[in-house]
Amino acid sequence: QVQLVESGGGLVQAGGSLRLSCAASGRTLSDYAVGWFRQAPGKEREFVAAISWNGDSTYYPDSVKGRFTISRDNTKNTVYLQMNSLKPEDTAVYYCAAGITIVAADWGYDYWGQGTPVTVSS
Repeated sequence: QVQLVESGGGLVQAGGSLRLSCAASGRTLSDYAVGWFRQAPGKEREFVAAISWNGDSTYYPDSVKGRFTISRDNTKNTVYLQMNSLKPEDTAVYYCAAGITIVAADWGYDYWGQGTPVTVSS
């Protein structure tokens, strides 16, 4: 079993950047694909990015493609989400999740962190 802790969220102005981190403990994170998801108030959870266990494959939805970059450092047991050109509609709680296979859907992930809030002001 792996435990995940997100960090790096906060308040930023539109057009700004944030880097989120997802640190793992328990089992090594290199055993898992990792996804980032977000949930805004009153909305369903939304897929944001995913990365394969070795970093060779990444997926993004059109809503963040070109602005967000997912990466991982397996030596640090950590996955990152670099978010640039942030928009007010990016405001949400961001969650990382670990699973066996890289998929763009929450049902594919078995372990979840508690989330870190991101607020983008206009």
